[in-house]
Amino acid sequence: MQRSRERIEEPALPGSSLVWLWLSVLVVVLDQGSKWLAETMLEYGVPNPLLPVFDLTLLYNRGAAFSFLADAGGWQRWFFALVALVVSVALVIWMKRTSRVHWWLGMGLALLLGGALGNLYDRVVLGHVVDFISLHYGGYYFPAFNLADSAITLGAVLLVVDTLFFEKRRHLRSL
Repeated sequence: MQRSRERIEEPALPGSSLVWLWLSVLVVVLDQGSKWLAETMLEYGVPNPLLPVFDLTLLYNRGAAFSFLADAGGWQRWFFALVALVVSVALVIWMKRTSRVHWWLGMGLALLLGGALGNLYDRVVLGHVVDFISLHYGGYYFPAFNLADSAITLGAVLLVVDTLFFEKRRHLRSL
């Protein structure tokens, strides 16, 4: 018995994943608003415990993730700003080329873009990224982070989910 190889057509939804740009804007607004609140209400470096494993602690990061190159002398500010700008442009192009149907991918890209732009603003305007979320257990502390970092992490998770569960299906549909 021979299996027929019908081509499965994707639903006709016009447009690209740029429809998710509203999510990027929301991330930037929430990120910048939360950083403003942190700088307004918190004293630098003083933990404000909310839960046994969660503090709000205002910190400044002049480097990249986990304060990588924070003490490099200042050039890293512009290097990381340039990297964020290039990545942001690449994400917008990727979103433009991605069908609106692939919403896991579009949403993940939008979260990555919003997070990148939120931290880019800090880096260019302030010279450092404002962090204030501190997670810890016992004497072990995870590096402080912010809502932009959270959006980047969630966006990356959505890209992994899309790759693991939906990419193969898209590939099979295109055969």
